[in-house]
Amino acid sequence: MSRIIIGIDEAGYGPNLGPLVVAATMWRCSDSGAENLADGVDLYEELSAAVTRESPGHKQQADLRVLIADSKQVYSKCDGIGRLERGVLASLVALGHRCDDVAALWETLAADSRSQRDALPWHDEHSETLPIAADVDDVYAAGGALSACLCERRIELLDVAACAVFPGRFNWLTDRAGSKGRVNSDAAIGLARSLIDAAGALPDCDGERHYQVVCDKHGGRNRYAALLQSHFPESWIEIGNESRQRSTYRWPHGRGAVEARFEVGAERHLPVALASMTAKYLRELAMRAFNGYWCQRVADLRPTAGYPVDARRFKKDIAAVQASLGIPDELLWRSR
Repeated sequence: MSRIIIGIDEAGYGPNLGPLVVAATMWRCSDSGAENLADGVDLYEELSAAVTRESPGHKQQADLRVLIADSKQVYSKCDGIGRLERGVLASLVALGHRCDDVAALWETLAADSRSQRDALPWHDEHSETLPIAADVDDVYAAGGALSACLCERRIELLDVAACAVFPGRFNWLTDRAGSKGRVNSDAAIGLARSLIDAAGALPDCDGERHYQVVCDKHGGRNRYAALLQSHFPESWIEIGNESRQRSTYRWPHGRGAVEARFEVGAERHLPVALASMTAKYLRELAMRAFNGYWCQRVADLRPTAGYPVDARRFKKDIAAVQASLGIPDELLWRSR
């Protein structure tokens, strides 16, 4: 029996500008030792030759290890996008993807968001070669080292995927659901469902699979059974534990079973950490496109990260040009 682990995290839940991005990574390992691997501890240990969760003060030239950790530890505005970018792109190289520009990356990770992006002039005009800050040769060397380590340890990185919800759709979904928390949760579990369904077609020695979905608590909530039931209506969701620290659920699925865990600090698990980095990287690229568009049209405009106080400043600064271009608020401003 194989164990498939899906880690999920988001970026951009709080801002008024830019998209909410939810990302997921999917891994497969043998059932031997899988309980520890599912907890994320052994994945770091098993892949220690190619992965680190500690950020080195000064990277040695010969160190090809990929930094995979909570995006808050990997990225800062002061340090720039380089470390975040290197980890995400190297992981995609290990998966067999070559994303040489922003458009290719969006198509690889979040092709379903194309219609939303096409409606936004800042994405229509945005074209950048990748990597932006990381060294391209180093990215491919690190990705090759990670691929070799995965093969040696008989662990597979099966997929990295994302769901991007831009302001227009975010507002529509929030109005329909009644809260932005439900939009975030639906995006996360919907992404998990799509990966589980895709994994159902994977070859396996005996056809049995155990799926484990791990993600952070959503807004401090402790109860998720109804949410899971809405995305897996064909199964009965069994509640394991619902506490402040961790909520767990289990249900049959196909020729196996699914266990879902919502934990405080889930980014300490490698699959969730890479999802966190992927979501943040896409979010940062989206904001580069957004800021680039408006800074070209408004003199002396300061870029924004999109969070509430500064977002209001930015919106005020672009108001006259926005009106002259006929761009409606619903395309750029998230109501909640």
